Amino acid sequence: MEATSKGALSAVITGGASGMGFEVAKALSRRGGWHIHLLDLNEERGRDAASLLENATFHVVNVTNYDSLTNAFERIYDTEDRLDLVFANAGIIERFNFYESHPLGKPPPPPDQTVVDINLKSIINTAWLAQHYFRRSTISIDKKLIITASVGSLYPVRASPSYCASKHGALGFMRSIAPFYYTKVGVRVNAICPGSVRTDLLDKQVWDTFGPDVFVPLEKISQVVLMLIDGHDDAGSAVGSGQLLMGDAALGTTKLLGQAVEISGTNHYYRDQPIYCDSNMEACMESIQRETYA
Repeated sequence: MEATSKGALSAVITGGASGMGFEVAKALSRRGGWHIHLLDLNEERGRDAASLLENATFHVVNVTNYDSLTNAFERIYDTEDRLDLVFANAGIIERFNFYESHPLGKPPPPPDQTVVDINLKSIINTAWLAQHYFRRSTISIDKKLIITASVGSLYPVRASPSYCASKHGALGFMRSIAPFYYTKVGVRVNAICPGSVRTDLLDKQVWDTFGPDVFVPLEKISQVVLMLIDGHDDAGSAVGSGQLLMGDAALGTTKLLGQAVEISGTNHYYRDQPIYCDSNMEACMESIQRETYA
């Protein structure tokens, strides 16, 4: 159901027609005051999803195609004159056996790297475009970019090594851009790292092989995303220090910023970046905290 009035906060959700993206869209719709833009490749599912929400518009978008993604951002900004939230959520898992053997007499075909294109490259492109339109959105206050990473950003995943690599990349990307986006563009960047969420990412017969107690409820995903949107934890629901990655004094905010929030079952945890191994490495990393090598 498309919104007709300006003045509402504007949200962009990639992979917004189903699963975690749609769950967050529903939560924003229930809150009110948002115009929600669902970006997805599945047109039928996307239009059905938008029809179930107040103030939602669906856009057919292939997140692996830069022009398709750019056109959607341009249409949205032309309509809204503002951008307040981008949830870079589109993602898949690899569906082939990375360890499959091939005839030894010739080189194997290349591995399918669609998972890298969607899980990492599209997040980089989404954040790149979000940066541009956040800059244009001078009327927006407390702008937010939230990236869907994974527990595969933190732990090895033997069955899905390319997925694991893409999600490690997504988390490193978030931690790298968060200080600049906040200090120069006024955008708080955070990431969620959920465990297994029973969506259409895998088929039912595969999900049924998982233990019944390992899943993260969809409602927990939307709770954590809303927490990051609001910028503060829900009292008593978190385990961990919750300290800002860069520290309050350094960036002048007490709102959640640069956080990787791991989600296990109905619990969530703040996962700090690893500490430096020694003073030499600390000095090395400090020397490269710059905007460009150019």
